[in-house]
Formats: sequence, C-alpha cells, structure tokens
Amino acid sequence: MKKNKITDKDELRPVYKRSDFPGGLVRGKYTKQLNESSNVIVLRPEVAKAFPNEEAVNNALLSLINIAQRTTRPIRRSTGSSKKRASR
Repeated sequence: MKKNKITDKDELRPVYKRSDFPGGLVRGKYTKQLNESSNVIVLRPEVAKAFPNEEAVNNALLSLINIAQRTTRPIRRSTGSSKKRASR
C-alpha cells in the first residue's frame, strides 16, 4: 500500500509548470513599480574609481550640497523705485 504524499502549500517546489499559474505569466510585471520606488543609482566607472565606498560618495555629495546652499543667495527683485528715481 502506497502512502499519500502530503505537500505543504507554502513549500517551494523544485520545478514549476505553466499550469501552476492559472493567471498566466507576465514578463516585467513589477518593473515600473520597482523603478519608481528604487533608490539605487549606478555610477559611471570613472566616477566609481574616485570613491572607495558608499560613505565617501555620500560625504562628497553632502559637502557639495552644503557649498551650494552657502554660496547661492536669493535673487533680489527690484520694486521699481530705482527706475522711477532714474527717470526724474
């Protein structure tokens, strides 16, 4: 007498068939969602050579942001009063 093999539904099988997926298989189904939520950035090889690790990249970018914030000033808008004075 053979014993019935009981398989756990949560267990991964070594081989799957197309019939195991009644809704069908869709290539790249989550690609758009992954690209929108991902924070992975690929550096050019020449840029990657300049930085030994992630911390060095972050420090360089934070320094650049800090310098940019200190050197940029708000643009002063003219109220028009200097033009009126010049025309008098």
